Amino acid sequence: MSSLSLHFLIDEHINHALAEDMNAGDISTDCVMPSACVGRAQLLCKQDGIIAGLDVFARVFEILDSDVRFEACVSDGDAVCKGQLLGVVRGDVRAILSGERTALNYLQRMSGIATHTNKVAKLLEGSATTLVDTRKTTPGMRLFEKEAARLGGAVNHRYNLTDGVMLKDNHIAAAGGITKAVACARARAPFVRKIEVETETLEQVQEALDAGADIIMLDNMDRETMAAAVALIGGRAQTECSGNITLENVASIACLGVDFVSCGALTHSAGILDLSLKNLTVDGASDEGDLR
Repeated sequence: MSSLSLHFLIDEHINHALAEDMNAGDISTDCVMPSACVGRAQLLCKQDGIIAGLDVFARVFEILDSDVRFEACVSDGDAVCKGQLLGVVRGDVRAILSGERTALNYLQRMSGIATHTNKVAKLLEGSATTLVDTRKTTPGMRLFEKEAARLGGAVNHRYNLTDGVMLKDNHIAAAGGITKAVACARARAPFVRKIEVETETLEQVQEALDAGADIIMLDNMDRETMAAAVALIGGRAQTECSGNITLENVASIACLGVDFVSCGALTHSAGILDLSLKNLTVDGASDEGDLR
């Protein structure tokens, strides 16, 4: 994530998260550390996986105190292993203590998504099928979760409803059919937007083709129907497979020749990567303005 994006896009989210955790201050830290004191703590990995969100982790502490620094030993997207030192946070101990949980929550969640995504992405290596994420994200966390999926090896699907035209079953019902829905989209959507149509049957696939869809989603089709759909489309539109994508079946789906596999589980079903901030040491009292 670029420094411009980091500050412009995520600071508001982090501020909300910090306010949720310490809306009236941090009473525990205020009790044991009433004045500025320089210290450091180690970020340790407790589980093998893919690390993601280091900049977000660091930004939490910087928002609390601009002089706090995080010195990373790894980079986003790196494979990490249990027991590995990932970096050191240095600065005012009060900021380290108060920001610890919020910073770890972001980092653990993003790393968990990157780790799960990477497992799926590896199963598609060597194929012509691209793994993409979905909008099935935690409210308020989409920016972070989609970045984590990207770092894990997926390509981002549309970020939000403004990003592209996707005509799903309810849009099609509202318009009165696939043909009418695509015609409406061609007439009203910006010309630079591709039009994707969700289909569930071969009849719908044919209608989407005839209507001129750019991308045809093969939604919750069984393997036999999906294979027939790919053959019917014959490269006249891009294909996206969606619905019940798992570690067990994703490779076999790619063998059918679909262009994209979208998987909501990358974000909605991923766990966390176990990380911790440990071994805090205190160097000593310091002036408020000299904590570097």
